[in-house]
Amino acid sequence: MKINQVEQLVGITKKNIRFYEEQGLLSPERNRENGYRDYSEADVRTLEQIKLLRKLGLPIEEIRLMQKGKATVADSMRRHLVTIEREQRNLEQAAKLCEVLKGRDGLLDDLDVGQLLAEMSELERGGTSFRDLNTWDVKKIRYAGAFGASIVMILLMAGLFAVMLWGFNTEPEDAPPLLLAVIFLAVPVAVAGGVILALMQRIREIKKGEADDARKF
Repeated sequence: MKINQVEQLVGITKKNIRFYEEQGLLSPERNRENGYRDYSEADVRTLEQIKLLRKLGLPIEEIRLMQKGKATVADSMRRHLVTIEREQRNLEQAAKLCEVLKGRDGLLDDLDVGQLLAEMSELERGGTSFRDLNTWDVKKIRYAGAFGASIVMILLMAGLFAVMLWGFNTEPEDAPPLLLAVIFLAVPVAVAGGVILALMQRIREIKKGEADDARKF
């Protein structure tokens, strides 16, 4: 089967399927004639198992242990239940604090924020973990930056193409100004520099390790 068929059959996106392959949870055979992945019924069953466990919130590392036979289903579920129970306690503490705040009529400026943060810090020292949405806020900014950079780059490339056409289809005396040509010809150099910087950033990410990202995928 092709990956498109597997995507429709199992209900897992192609991006996720390839991610699980990169993580070593899935190893489809390659078609000898064209080199494309050829997914079998066994691969489909493996993906269904992964889908089940991921829906339950199991991390990649735990699924890998189960696949290798280093952990039984019962072992993994016992460990996962400990995590779930800890998260439940965290949510209960957050719900209690929200309940207290719900009973306080007034504006945000009326809250004794310092006292509330001190209470939260005390709970955190006792093992409670509160949600921190700062990471998600930063992620949204990164997405916006990526899209913005892409749009700027597309416009610059379009401008470069227009200048080249202008230069090729006009008489020398009507050619575009030298400064304009230099500006747009600098675009490929900027692109090359961006590629090199992206490569260096990727190398740094690999060195740091991506276990945390894998858990959240």
